[in-house]
Amino acid sequence: MNRPLLLTLHRWITLVFALPLFAIIATGLILSFEPLVQVSGIGGPAIDPARVVELVKTYDPDNKARGLSINAASQRMTLQGPGAPTIDLATGAPAAASSGLTDLFRWARVTHERLLGQAWLVTSSTIAMVTLMLLGILMGLPRLRNTLSGWHKGTAWFALPLVLLSPLTGLCMAFGLTFQSGAAPASGRPLALPDAIRMVAASHDLTHVISIGTRRGRVMARLYEDGELRAYAVNSSEVTPLPRNWPRLIHEGNWSALIASPLNVVTSIALLALLSTGLLIWARRKLRKRRPRSDRQAGAAVVGAR
Repeated sequence: MNRPLLLTLHRWITLVFALPLFAIIATGLILSFEPLVQVSGIGGPAIDPARVVELVKTYDPDNKARGLSINAASQRMTLQGPGAPTIDLATGAPAAASSGLTDLFRWARVTHERLLGQAWLVTSSTIAMVTLMLLGILMGLPRLRNTLSGWHKGTAWFALPLVLLSPLTGLCMAFGLTFQSGAAPASGRPLALPDAIRMVAASHDLTHVISIGTRRGRVMARLYEDGELRAYAVNSSEVTPLPRNWPRLIHEGNWSALIASPLNVVTSIALLALLSTGLLIWARRKLRKRRPRSDRQAGAAVVGAR
């Protein structure tokens, strides 16, 4: 392969997509902590299903809420929908709308999935990220040195499985590739939220539930089991586990919050390091080229004298 050509392509793709890549990677780093925060919010004091149903009927008498989320540790639930309140399960009174951390995760997810409101920008930037990694592989194994370029190349190769898996699973999500089998299609009219809560509570502890709500025409419950965020389909007769969506589980770090979430943090930091060092290497080369030749010769003479 023509190494100078590969290097030129690598450099220009980085420059063109630098800003969107920085936004996507930075928001991904924020979202890497979300599974750990979710796990810390489960397993609190027991939650009475009848109490939850009563509060849902009180605050959503017209059944307009799309669903609810539960934080057992703080004994709060939040109805999903425009202007929906956060409710204190102990007192039954409205609580603070949300914590700053919740708002941060919500903003990061929207930005991560639809940068500037454009999902195509995220998808094209992710394709560019994979292309950059493939170009790096084609350029061959690096010589590891204690220089900025050496650290850039070393990080890329040692973290390659992580930094490559992250954008690839993101693209699977963008193009709807779930690798699932046996998922029953949604049928009939979705259950009302109070009925869905009763069905979930009959077979699962509500302190481990993250959310219950309607998604893509079916009522789903998301809850933690042995550190993994599982999805269940809820209907009038049963609560059944849905096949695992492995690209989403891996990308979001929900297959094991205590292991995958820290791995995603490491991956995001490695990607930020690669992007920043790559831009610094380019900037240093540009500045070096712009220096007058006499200055470069003088600098070389000083180095030689030493």
